Amino acid sequence: MTSFSKINAYDANKGSGTITPEEGGDALDFGKNDLQQQASEPKQGQRFGYDTRQADGGKTHATNLHQQEQGEKQGKNDNDRHREQAEQQQG
Repeated sequence: MTSFSKINAYDANKGSGTITPEEGGDALDFGKNDLQQQASEPKQGQRFGYDTRQADGGKTHATNLHQQEQGEKQGKNDNDRHREQAEQQQG
């Protein structure tokens, strides 16, 4: 499931940063390799979508980060949209 949030920090020299889930919780680490568009470095405050994965030691990391596009709805994935559409049709 894709989540959305803003970049807390990114250190280009280290190639790593953090993003905090909008739903709450601890900041998630990510590395340059986790960015889908590795040529562009994220900046603090930019909005990104991301997935999560369990890393060594059980800590959750952000992965598959992509900058949010204008048409993307905040915090909703395709399953959420399909469920809402089905609920609207039923009632």
